[in-house]
Amino acid sequence: MGARKLGAQNSKTRDALIKATTQVMIDEGYAAVTTRKVAAAAGVNPALVYYYFDTMDELFLEVFRRGAEANLERQRQSLTTEFPLHTLWEVSTGPFGGKLLMEFMAMANHRKEIRREIAQYIERFREIQQAAFTFLLRARGVNPDDLPPVLLSIMLGSFASILVNEQALGIAFGHAELIAFVERLITGLEPTDPPPG
Repeated sequence: MGARKLGAQNSKTRDALIKATTQVMIDEGYAAVTTRKVAAAAGVNPALVYYYFDTMDELFLEVFRRGAEANLERQRQSLTTEFPLHTLWEVSTGPFGGKLLMEFMAMANHRKEIRREIAQYIERFREIQQAAFTFLLRARGVNPDDLPPVLLSIMLGSFASILVNEQALGIAFGHAELIAFVERLITGLEPTDPPPG
């Protein structure tokens, strides 16, 4: 018996289902996502969820992949600006995707495919950053042995995640000090003011 034929990848209805799932996850959490709720938010018949996706996990994966690709594009754009470290830090600590990523991290505890997808995305994101940071640090005369680019990538990413996740929980304790520390670090590596003289 052959695989069931699914709805078109470029369908407006499929797109609406992905957007609706994203919004339900942000508003109510991934555990609240049901075919009925997604269909209602998308304004379609619930049967259409399974016309476009074999399982709810496939729908969740598509939501994650779309968000991951958008984030990788923001990363690429950040790394081509005049001040990539500053821009990347602003993008990483911005409001986009923090709540959604928290939901996917929680989901990853119970779904191996989601866990694998998140791990692949983080490694891909970090590899791109490492390559860019290697070039950036060398251009500024920083010895990679003194500050390994992968360490800078992990550190900035971890700090940004802490800030975004804790802000989503309403925690601010120590955030001002962490932000000031990171800003001093990246300004030391990438001054935005011209040298005096």
